[in-house]
Amino acid sequence: MARKRSTMSEHLKEEIAKELGFYDVVQREGWGGIKSRDAGNMVKHAIEMANRGLANEKTNR
Repeated sequence: MARKRSTMSEHLKEEIAKELGFYDVVQREGWGGIKSRDAGNMVKHAIEMANRGLANEKTNR
């Protein structure tokens, strides 16, 4: 079964992993080495970032 392509850029994922404190695991083991909780927190963080961006966009109109 083919895996879905990520919708987040590699750069964004790395930045979020650094902010959340598990980038060292990514460097050592790759993305498959992170805990499912960390992956969930990463998605949550990305959604929050997107929502803030949309809120700012609406404010600037």
